[in-house]
Amino acid sequence: MDTGLVTTLIVIGVVVVVLVVIGIWFWASQKSLTALQHRVDTAWAEIAAQLQERAELIPTIVDTVQGHAAHEKSAIAAVTDARAETLAAHDAVAASAAEGHMQKALRGVFRVAEGYPQLQSSQSFLELQSRLVSTEDKIQSARRHYNGGVRELNTKVKSFPASSIAKRRGVGEAPFFETAEPAAIAEPPRVQF
Repeated sequence: MDTGLVTTLIVIGVVVVVLVVIGIWFWASQKSLTALQHRVDTAWAEIAAQLQERAELIPTIVDTVQGHAAHEKSAIAAVTDARAETLAAHDAVAASAAEGHMQKALRGVFRVAEGYPQLQSSQSFLELQSRLVSTEDKIQSARRHYNGGVRELNTKVKSFPASSIAKRRGVGEAPFFETAEPAAIAEPPRVQF
């Protein structure tokens, strides 16, 4: 065999192997980005479902508190406004702003409730509070899952060489679900009667 032919075959073989490796890397990076984007979307859907569940509890809580403390209009109005803001939020940025307002409003309602012994002993109010605490715990869990996915996605999108694939696929950084006051969501409203 001719030495030139062997050299050419080796060069062609090396080029083919390099192209195959690049192709596998490209495919794996795309798959990884798609999986991370799906994880973030799924986690956001879970947050949205939990926010909706909490929003459905708010009118009943408002009615219960209003029945015992009708003159506490500012606390009731604040939680009603925060509920409307939460329902209008359709992305993590808007929901983050709404979440801080909701936590503050719920704390206000429960502060009002502390002043009314009949309300504190009401079985329906205690059940609503228990459901709200359960929902708040689910929101916190979903938030941690979502933010973990966002952290991974954002890291991948910023790092080379996945960043070049992300740009071509239109995958960008996702916003975290946070508030301006992290303490507002660090511990959801819990009032023990």
